[in-house]
Amino acid sequence: MRILFIALSWLLFSLTAAAQNRQVADQIVAVVNDHMILKSDVDRQLSEFMQQARVTEFDEQMWYYVLETIIDNFVLVEKARIDSVIISDSELDRQLNQRIDQLVQQVGSERELERAFGMPIIEIKAQYSDEFRQDMLINRMRQIKMEQINITRPEVREFFESIPVDSLPIIPESVSLSHIVVIPPPKPDARENARNLAIALRDSLLNHGASMDDLASRYSDGPTASRGGQLPMVATTDLLPEYAAAAAALETGEISEVVSTNQGFHIIRLLERQGQNIATQHILITVAGEELDEDYALEKLTAIRDSVYHHNRTFAQMARRHSDDRITAPAGGLLTDPQTGQRHIAISNLEPSLYRIVLLLEESGDISPPRSHTYGEEQKSAFRIVRLNERIPEHRASMEQDYQLIRSFALQQKMQQELSKWISGLRNEVYVEYRIPVPDLDPEDMPDMFEAPLPDTATEPM
Repeated sequence: MRILFIALSWLLFSLTAAAQNRQVADQIVAVVNDHMILKSDVDRQLSEFMQQARVTEFDEQMWYYVLETIIDNFVLVEKARIDSVIISDSELDRQLNQRIDQLVQQVGSERELERAFGMPIIEIKAQYSDEFRQDMLINRMRQIKMEQINITRPEVREFFESIPVDSLPIIPESVSLSHIVVIPPPKPDARENARNLAIALRDSLLNHGASMDDLASRYSDGPTASRGGQLPMVATTDLLPEYAAAAAALETGEISEVVSTNQGFHIIRLLERQGQNIATQHILITVAGEELDEDYALEKLTAIRDSVYHHNRTFAQMARRHSDDRITAPAGGLLTDPQTGQRHIAISNLEPSLYRIVLLLEESGDISPPRSHTYGEEQKSAFRIVRLNERIPEHRASMEQDYQLIRSFALQQKMQQELSKWISGLRNEVYVEYRIPVPDLDPEDMPDMFEAPLPDTATEPM
């Protein structure tokens, strides 16, 4: 049965392809209910995919698989309509703004992005919003189905035993690690200095006619400073609680008092409100890095390390009680692989600073001295100690050592097979018409590039 590859969509388009003018459609090749699929649409998506996958040789069968995938996507759109599954305007706006922000970061500036597309950002959003909403809807339908699919241990074993022994992947050396993070507090008066600057800037806005765009670009420490401190329309639940409460209490155009959060001090202007969603502009003043009490953090981590080594405290207990890493602290400081979510992390997947720490940890239970660390999306200056829980040498995959990894492979395969069967069945619920002859595609001959990728953990493919 056909294994679906992830739809080529605006989510994955390249800037080069997006900047090109679409050719006038010369032929309708298929129809799904009231959706017409043009030959130029298939050509364009195939071209984009070949560019992304660095495929240089055209394959006619590949063209037909792209057509089948476009048909499947429209079938999912029709199924969503039947089931009343929708993407709200606020959700679309939030996701579209995030995608625009990502593209701006990739090309370097909003001006470069506008130059690549040949239009202002507001027009980019308007032109691609319908296509983006449709792609989000398709992904939503796939996700709804995949969440219904699970796998049993016997199925995992059956999957594993179906793989020839000499084809089992070599699992690279991996480690299990935990850490405790301490963020240095401000030195005496440093936080007050930052607050006083925020108060002065607010006074300039209210009483001296200063421009918030100008002050944000000159003084704000937030990532939106280059955009005059403007944040897109988002749900209040997606904002820091203190920030959301202060902003939600404002009238449109009104400026808040100085608001304290764990990021620093904010001056907030409410730009627009749509139900529970708000668009704001802000100036963020953080405590200067050189005014942080690093000695406090180093001494605290040294004392924690000493307690584990000499005073019968467990590392997990100390992490839950003292770590400033909100994500790992509840799990006793346990780190997971960012790619797979597994607790065993391939040495090759360790970020450089963590890799250098692990090189000096020889035995299970060893704890590093405090080392500098950059924490969270705000890139806060921090320090941490790292514990080596376990080190697993390179080995050939086995059910005993690698059950979770093998399960993820098996589940991924099952999901793709179940999705394929489900969508094939949905085709009976909608009108599908081919306007060109279509070959009988053998699933076994489907190019590998159309298969959904398995988790990239092993050194050889499953």
